Amino acid sequence: MAKLSSLLHLLAASVVLAISVLLGHGVLHVGASRSVHRNLQTTVESTSAMQPYRTSYHFQPPSNWMNDPNGPMIYKGIYHLFYQYNLLGPVPGHKVWAHSTSTDLVNWTPHVPAIVPSEEYDVNGCWSGSATILQEHKPAILYTGVNRQNQQVQNLAVPKNLSDPYLIEWVKSPQNPLMEPTAMNMISPDSFRDPTTAWVGPDGGWRVIIGSQSNRTGMAISYRSEDFVNWTKAEHPLYSANDTGMWECPDFFPVSAQAPVGLDTSINGPNVKHVLKVSLSDSQHDYYTIGTYNSVTDTYVPVEGSVDSNSGLRYDYGKYYASKTFFDSKNNRRILWAWINESSSADDDINKGWSGIQAIPRTLWLDKSGKQLVQWPILEIEKLRTNQVDLPNQLIEGGAILEVSGITAAQADVEVSFEVKELEKAEVLDPTWTDPQMLCSRKGASVKGSLGPFGLLVMASKGLQEYTAVFFRIFKGQNKYVVLMCSDQSRSSINNSNDKTTYGAFLDVDPLHEKLSLRTLIDHSIVESFGGGGKSCITARVYPVLAVDDGTHLHVFNNGAESVGVPKLSAWSMKKARIN
Repeated sequence: MAKLSSLLHLLAASVVLAISVLLGHGVLHVGASRSVHRNLQTTVESTSAMQPYRTSYHFQPPSNWMNDPNGPMIYKGIYHLFYQYNLLGPVPGHKVWAHSTSTDLVNWTPHVPAIVPSEEYDVNGCWSGSATILQEHKPAILYTGVNRQNQQVQNLAVPKNLSDPYLIEWVKSPQNPLMEPTAMNMISPDSFRDPTTAWVGPDGGWRVIIGSQSNRTGMAISYRSEDFVNWTKAEHPLYSANDTGMWECPDFFPVSAQAPVGLDTSINGPNVKHVLKVSLSDSQHDYYTIGTYNSVTDTYVPVEGSVDSNSGLRYDYGKYYASKTFFDSKNNRRILWAWINESSSADDDINKGWSGIQAIPRTLWLDKSGKQLVQWPILEIEKLRTNQVDLPNQLIEGGAILEVSGITAAQADVEVSFEVKELEKAEVLDPTWTDPQMLCSRKGASVKGSLGPFGLLVMASKGLQEYTAVFFRIFKGQNKYVVLMCSDQSRSSINNSNDKTTYGAFLDVDPLHEKLSLRTLIDHSIVESFGGGGKSCITARVYPVLAVDDGTHLHVFNNGAESVGVPKLSAWSMKKARIN
């Protein structure tokens, strides 16, 4: 369950208190939940035409607060996404598991909430968790409930009707809670949440990990079970790291070291590596490591990446948190979801009537180097493309800006590649420049360099009073050329109450032998960018005042001293998806 700001907690408490008086004892019953959901949906849909920041093909509910993706899975050919949702307004509150289904991961149909607070063990909220496919293809959900004493406990829910491919109704186990924090097991009752998808060990028993901390040592606590109901805590965590704080929304899964395909969560072997991802509550960033899992001793040893420093590997170097993967058995791939929160103020969120969206689902696999993961938007999103525009191979001189016209620039998909020949003229990289975000902040799009900045100006207004710049710079390191990828929001809006942080990442590509590629998905208030074929990703939320709807423009630019080749640029308008 993602950590939220104290201001939003205060707002949420006020809303929940008011509704609790009406409902009694703060308990949201299923009937009341459905009624509130319908009313809010009607209210927001009637005003959506006046909301320029609502997305057209990124998943979001019609109204209210949304955060962590929960329990994504495929069952009988139907994709399911559950997510943390506040039925009562656009601020945090008592969470339910909202539920939508899809046949293509693009168009979604909403259903009534699947899990709502109704029992002593989850009366104060049904928090994040995961879905596991048990024997005979039976789905099961493990989720964190917050009990009347505000303790975090783990619970089980299963479908009421397995013949229903939409899994509308869920039943909570009479044995709940299955796992509890106690003095005996040395777990803090407020630091015990977000169970992962479970997997099968070599003994045929189930394994699961839960996020926790002890004296600021973040850890993934391990549990074992023979029947998925009775769970025993292991003597040691799967993995831990000092001074990292609370680990939220852990994820643990195998990746193939031989081919870019997904693997079932229980797979292990000599050509398999494992990924441990944790969402650090302190920084609100997702970090992952790649390593080796010993399924006999239940120990994990990372060989690449770190969760205890800013140099660690991240799925995304912008706004991207509480991520969750699942194995898509139909298409033999692993798919990644994540929550993208707002960059607007809490007051603006209340005025909009909604807060939070989901990133485009990404296919994820291990890079050939074995040192990092690669991510790419699911192939299905490309069926929304229309009105393709292609620019001819050309050279863009230093200081030049070229508009890409003929598409809907506020709702687009852009793929471009750059080629640089005069690499010996690259600026020397200072050895102290180790923080890419700081470097991008210091050397934004308006700071002229030698090889860069060059890239895209998206969500740009006429006259460029507003724009978001996604670009590259090339530096000369000690033994190689270093590519910096930036997403500069400093000029994204003339509204200065928005968060306009600039993000950055180093991109593991060799400009001597390969072109620099960039793909950017633009969706009204989101700029989701993939550099180097998905080796580095940066997601931003932007809220321009001038560059909205038809007032939005798209440009290719080069603010470096040296010319840059653009061998390919293709851009598409994106059709609106059916989302809830």
